[in-house]
Amino acid sequence: MPEGPEIRIAADKVFAAIGVKPLEKVWFEFPQLKCYEQELVGQSVKSIETRGKAMLTHFSNELTLYSHNQLYGRWIIKSRGCLPKTNRALRLALHNSSKCALLYSATDIEIHTPQTLKNHPFLCKLGPDILNPDLSVEGVSNRLQSKRFKRRSLGSIYLDQTFLAGLGNYLRSEILHVSGRNPHENPCNLNPNQLYNLSLQTLEISKRSYIKKGVTVEPKAAAILKSSGQSYSQYRFWVFSREHKPCRVCASPVKKIIHSGRNLFYCESCQPREA
Repeated sequence: MPEGPEIRIAADKVFAAIGVKPLEKVWFEFPQLKCYEQELVGQSVKSIETRGKAMLTHFSNELTLYSHNQLYGRWIIKSRGCLPKTNRALRLALHNSSKCALLYSATDIEIHTPQTLKNHPFLCKLGPDILNPDLSVEGVSNRLQSKRFKRRSLGSIYLDQTFLAGLGNYLRSEILHVSGRNPHENPCNLNPNQLYNLSLQTLEISKRSYIKKGVTVEPKAAAILKSSGQSYSQYRFWVFSREHKPCRVCASPVKKIIHSGRNLFYCESCQPREA
């Protein structure tokens, strides 16, 4: 499933294609949304907000398109009148005079007024967005030390959207590795320096993944790995999906475990479980 950085990247592409200019054609596959097609024609996209893995497209008439890609949803940008060749099911299409933004395969699509959006059952439960510029290291640390999360394992917390929205499986493995934290540790057992470093890396790794389009390895190291002939999928991560391969820090083999129902990758040497 796409995580926060991927959804933000998709939102940037959609806004660059169809933002500002009035929409000339709107199409929804789902019958319950057909009534909004003409209502949105002539309107413009004011902004596109992301909250974790959900995208909120705000229109000039105060309506908002809520979409969640879930596992298979994908946005595709094309020139007006040019549809891609794909076996995916088209769910919605937004056309202006020159471009179109097409959402395929997603099933979680809704239109909201400001009031209904405010009371959205999924959005109301989300924690702060990991890419929100107002989220600070102190804010992350405070959440880790809160009553709700401090006695839970880090491996569990870092998949929980009520902790920080937009975190997911690869970010969990990468953040815990770079901060040197074992997935079985609890925040309440970390000292102030450990909490600070974990909170800092939570923000830094997430921002880097957004800026570098999914790459969490430091830019200089990624450049060296790329120049050595490694492909994007080979050099982008520290430990995620690198089972049995050498840790980039200590060369110990990367381990894979199942934690909270998902694959988690870590280095036993760099991330020992403290007493």
